[in-house]
Amino acid sequence: MDKPVCLIDTASDGKLCVQGSALQVLEQIQQPVVVVAVVGLYRTGKSYLMNRLAGKQTGFALGSTIESKTKGIWMWCVPHPTKAETTLVLLDTEGLGDVDKGDSKHDTNIFCLAVLLSSTLVYNSRGTIDNRAVEELQYVTELTECIKVKSSDEDVDDSNEFVKFFPSFIWAVRDFTLERKIDGKDATENDYLEFALKLKHGTSKKVMEYNLPRECIQKFFPSRMCFTFPFPTAPENVSRLERLDPADLSTEFLEVTGRFCKFVFDKSHVKKLKDGYTVTGRVLGHLAKTYVDTISSGAVPCLENAVIAMAMIENQAAVKEGLEVYQSGMEKLKNSFPLELKVVSSEHQRLSSMATQTFMTRSFRDTDGKHLKSLEVINELFDGYLCQNEQASKKRCEDLLSSLSATMTEKLKQGIFAKSGGYDLFCKDLEDIVKKYNIQTNKEVKAEVVLEGFLKQKSVDSKAILQADKKLTEKEKKIKEKAILLEQEIKAKEEAQRQLLEKMEAERQSNEERMRQMKEKMDEEMRLQREEAERAMDSKLREQAALLEKGFQEKADRMSQEMEVFKRQNTEAEIKLQLN
Repeated sequence: MDKPVCLIDTASDGKLCVQGSALQVLEQIQQPVVVVAVVGLYRTGKSYLMNRLAGKQTGFALGSTIESKTKGIWMWCVPHPTKAETTLVLLDTEGLGDVDKGDSKHDTNIFCLAVLLSSTLVYNSRGTIDNRAVEELQYVTELTECIKVKSSDEDVDDSNEFVKFFPSFIWAVRDFTLERKIDGKDATENDYLEFALKLKHGTSKKVMEYNLPRECIQKFFPSRMCFTFPFPTAPENVSRLERLDPADLSTEFLEVTGRFCKFVFDKSHVKKLKDGYTVTGRVLGHLAKTYVDTISSGAVPCLENAVIAMAMIENQAAVKEGLEVYQSGMEKLKNSFPLELKVVSSEHQRLSSMATQTFMTRSFRDTDGKHLKSLEVINELFDGYLCQNEQASKKRCEDLLSSLSATMTEKLKQGIFAKSGGYDLFCKDLEDIVKKYNIQTNKEVKAEVVLEGFLKQKSVDSKAILQADKKLTEKEKKIKEKAILLEQEIKAKEEAQRQLLEKMEAERQSNEERMRQMKEKMDEEMRLQREEAERAMDSKLREQAALLEKGFQEKADRMSQEMEVFKRQNTEAEIKLQLN
């Protein structure tokens, strides 16, 4: 993309809607995506940072007045500068707190969408991280009401699981002019952030209101980072920031901007869904539409429902892609029909394995194997291709016999065999035809069956010639009449049995390969689920240790209870996956 496009806008009825043109862009992105979203109050310079991440001077609109420039959520997809085969998706959101909107619910929805869609969330503010700045991030306290993890009719607080799915968090403080000191000592940017998020002791209403946003940030975003940006240039130049040369910008500002971009490039992870499923551009588009449609309907976005909906879409598409791989390969092979059965069976097994692999690559959460089972139609398709190969083989064999027997047919018309000793002459010619036929149809799948049919046809002529041949006794006539045909019938039956066993073996091996790949997929999903749970548990243990260190024993005890519930839920989920 050479410029950003609008991903989410506000329709005429005031409801959020996803732009079809943006979905078309995402549909083409088959690579994993790192999604960086920036949120913050309007007119705080969010768009400038996103342009820098895109490696451009201009792109996302920078306003030069008090009016908010960005409306809705805009998207810019660029190749990731440090991660191969990965796309960096930048989301610039509408400024929060714009007085012209007069709708705080709209701001909350924009903030929630940024959280749900991103793998890294940048909160952009100005000045300092004081109590007012923290309070302006009120939207974080509303997440428990605006996002659900599990699908349930009960009003259950499942925010303890947010840590599994929420993005990493960066607080970008713009126009920072203070000295970073804590208790008279120099402090890092992160020390400064953690000091600003420090909780107060006490249970009064004032203390609880003070602690709430800080507790939410600590709980929901255990991976946190802070960057403090000085003024970029002289105040009179700020309105044309995007047009300034680097030489006109503060060296300190450029240094922090460089560190910020490097950190985002190096540390921002690929977006993942529940159970560690990697999100591609296509999946991101489906997610955006699912979440926006849910919000517009007045319901609360649910991570589990979104994943279930995504699984249905992706698994159906995975089945279609897998079948296309098999059919396109077999259609190419069909151009070479007729072929030896071993060749067709071998290609069937190879393509069936490729189809299963294609399915596995795109599918997820097909725990009961319902969609994978749909690929069993490949066995029916295989039967169809075998029939087509047999028809092609039959035609080639019939054409060959017609050509080889042309001289015999002419002799029959001329009555050359209607004489004493004619039967032996006829049999010699027939044997020559069969010999040449067998040499030329050595690997043909219908060679024996077609030859059997040919011999049955010739048996009519054979009987007439045999009965007319005065040279042979009646006993000799009966023996000779049956010998050749009986031998060919046996050969045809044996060949048919051999081909049936070969076909059954090919199907058995294909089914076994499908089951093997399914087991590998389920083992991988279980590993990702376990890693996801371990990361979440590790972050909770760190949070608990920090609470104990700061003297919040009661909060630490409550967290111990939460972790016990968390462990039990993870164990139950793992058992359920194993049973499936």
